[in-house]
Amino acid sequence: MANREALRELQSRLAGRLQAARTEGVQASWLAVEAASRKYLFPLAQSGEIFPFASTQPVPYTREWFLGVANLRGGLFGVIDLASFVGGKLPVQRSDAGRAESRLVALNTMLDVNCALLIDRLAGLRGLDAFASSSEAPEGSPDYFGSAYTDANGAYWQEINLQTLSQQPQFLSISA
Repeated sequence: MANREALRELQSRLAGRLQAARTEGVQASWLAVEAASRKYLFPLAQSGEIFPFASTQPVPYTREWFLGVANLRGGLFGVIDLASFVGGKLPVQRSDAGRAESRLVALNTMLDVNCALLIDRLAGLRGLDAFASSSEAPEGSPDYFGSAYTDANGAYWQEINLQTLSQQPQFLSISA
C-alpha cells in the first residue's frame, strides 16, 4: 500500500514538474523512462500525458509489440510495448509489482497519433546539465534514435524522437 502511495506521489510530482516546465520555460528537456533495463529520453514537447498501466483490449492480427487499445480518459489509444518494438522481441509478461511501476506515456496530441508507449518505470525529468557527455546515435540505429547521453554515474541514455517515431512506416503498420 505504501508503494502505491509513493508511486502516486511520484507521478503527481512529475505531472506538476511537467506542467511547470511547459509554463515557466524549459528547465528540463526530457522525460526519462526505463524499458527492459534500457534508459530512454523522450523530448518533453513530444510527450503527452502519463497514465497508470491500463488493461488493453487485444486486436487480432497485429504485431506482437502492439498490445491493443486502451481507453485513456475517454479516448482510444493504441498501446505499444516500447521495449518489444525497439528490441524486436516478444513482449515480456509483467508481474503484479512490475505492472504497478509500469506507465503508459501518450504521444503529444500535436503528433496526431493516438498512441501510448508502455514503459517499465518513470525515471523523472532530465535537462542537459544532468549528463556528462553526449554522442551521436550508434551507427545502424533506427531513424528515431536521437543523440545518446551518458550521466555522471556512467549510465547510457538514448533519446527517442517521438515525432520521427510516429511517422515510421513500421510504427504505423501494426498488421501482422
